[in-house]
Amino acid sequence: MVSRVGEPELKYLICQHVWESASHGRFIRERGRELTGFGKSESVRPAIWKVFHEAAVGIDPDAVLAGFYTVLKPYLLANYQHYLGATHHLADWPSRKLVEEFIGDEERHLIEIAPWLKTGPTINVWCAHLRVALESIGQPGGQPAITPPPDFSWQHETRPYAHPETCNREPYPVCSSIFSPDPKETPIVREWLADPQTDARVIRIMIYVWLMMELDAVDYLSTVFVDTLEAPFDLHHDLARHLWDESRHSQFGFRQLPKHGVDLSTVEHSLELYNILVHMPPAERYAMMTMEFEANSFPTKALIMDRVRELNDFEADTLLAFDRNDEQNHIRYGHQWLPVIMKLCGHEEPVEEFVKATRANFAKLAEIHGNKTPHSLSPEQRFTGEKILASIG
Repeated sequence: MVSRVGEPELKYLICQHVWESASHGRFIRERGRELTGFGKSESVRPAIWKVFHEAAVGIDPDAVLAGFYTVLKPYLLANYQHYLGATHHLADWPSRKLVEEFIGDEERHLIEIAPWLKTGPTINVWCAHLRVALESIGQPGGQPAITPPPDFSWQHETRPYAHPETCNREPYPVCSSIFSPDPKETPIVREWLADPQTDARVIRIMIYVWLMMELDAVDYLSTVFVDTLEAPFDLHHDLARHLWDESRHSQFGFRQLPKHGVDLSTVEHSLELYNILVHMPPAERYAMMTMEFEANSFPTKALIMDRVRELNDFEADTLLAFDRNDEQNHIRYGHQWLPVIMKLCGHEEPVEEFVKATRANFAKLAEIHGNKTPHSLSPEQRFTGEKILASIG
């Protein structure tokens, strides 16, 4: 869903909800382990996966969003409310308070998403279809399941989910990459970032553009969830945290650039990484992110942090410190979870060997799928390194 919706603000909101829901799930899992009859396996019942698969194949992004937020999440909320009502007098105080918090979060999610939801005949038909699918596994409050009518068909069985070939960034302009050696072409010039003669104010704007474009990571990292359905819950929990972190980093740039007079409608969004990585298996996708992109970003970002400190900009310093700390955690996630995802994908070779082969495969796929997105805006219209230099006077 994340890569299918366009507005960055909507992507950010969904990522926040994913992280909060994962936190709910972690408590339920930990508390459930203390109770008999909860089950020892972390596998999800096939009937539930079937509904999830169905929800993912909505005909367009608006239908998918409406399905999740007007059908699935209200169903979850109703079950939380039923559970609290049935066990209020039995539950221990910490458990009861946490379930009350879950309910509050779910109610808030529905309020926060409401401005983004659309209606229409196609969306209404899809949501009605999804309700039938959901009621086939049981109604809220422990009520019995309702058998779908004879003319009901599971859409995902004939039209399986597939990741979009490219991610949605409407209504913003797009391009292949925000990096190049030509300041008339793109907003970030790598040589300028490392050059001690570059004005620190220029570097600050460039790093905000870089951070905003971590929306790339939001889009391609979100695809790993659906490709690793049998992964341990803790992997998905950390993946949700990772997703939320990348969303926050992108928000740093998205919020800060306008404060420095940048018109966001002139900043093109880069699609190249998603367009390449979506053609790689999930283990390779995750390896490139944690063992290549993030691991190799530290030398350049360390130089950037040193230069930005010259400006005595507390807000910028703090945002970059958060980014660095989060990236260190993500590399730890990579060392922990890449071997697990490799095993799920049938890989038994050493991690180092796998990462080396993944880099080579990425280079081959970049030749095929890279640099395919033309600039939406002309050089005169789009935000570039040359315009950054001019803006500081």
